[in-house]
Amino acid sequence: MKKLGKVLLSSLFCLSLVGCGSSSSSSSKSTLEQIKEDGVLKVGVKDDRIGFGLKNTKTGEYEGYEIELADMLAKEVIGKKAKVEYTAVDAKTRTGLLDNKEIDCVIATFTITDERKESWNFSDSYYRDNVGILAKKGKYSSLKDMDGATVAVQQSSTSKDALEEAASKVGVKLNYKEFASAPECVSAVNSGATDAYSIDVTCLMSYLNDDLEILPDRFSPQDFGIATRKDDKELAKKINKFIKELKDDGTLDKLQKKYNIAQEE
Repeated sequence: MKKLGKVLLSSLFCLSLVGCGSSSSSSSKSTLEQIKEDGVLKVGVKDDRIGFGLKNTKTGEYEGYEIELADMLAKEVIGKKAKVEYTAVDAKTRTGLLDNKEIDCVIATFTITDERKESWNFSDSYYRDNVGILAKKGKYSSLKDMDGATVAVQQSSTSKDALEEAASKVGVKLNYKEFASAPECVSAVNSGATDAYSIDVTCLMSYLNDDLEILPDRFSPQDFGIATRKDDKELAKKINKFIKELKDDGTLDKLQKKYNIAQEE
């Protein structure tokens, strides 16, 4: 009986070692290797940005410039049978989802900055935008008229710093209110809770109507890049090569025209 017990314990011990070895082997795979094995690229995208990333309320499908980039990237990494799993992100949630490995990369109007590059990899720019200001029609003619105004900005976005720098140059003092999303910022302008909303011009264009206008001021050019985790160097290298090829062969320009987001030279 004692011998049988020893044999059983020995067997269980061996099985536990095999199990541990298997787990270790799986966890040692790079993100790029795991993506290829799973056949799925998990991407954080916008779901409310016309022209870039928008979830169609009728079909439930995502569409836009960045969505097509994600589809093309998946095929480049995985092959023709690649699948893309989209997760809607905003300025507040995108890096947390990326760091927690719930997504593989972020393609969501994510501005490249030196500070952010210390924490995440960024591809070369796939789009250049400028920061602008949205306000009720006739309220202001330019930033110079906005002394004392309260401006809505999104949490964790770079727009506040850009606007503050531009305002200081023309001697204007501004106040700010932070909101989690673009729709909340626009609602604040419509309701009078704030006097204006500042973010990338391409975002502001999504909210133009009979009551709102974009002021003529343009400042702080913003380059958008695809972000990955700092230790995913292999994936980052693959993505950057992909963006460079699309830029060199004119595909990025064609896609921007297709989605009506091409910037005037």
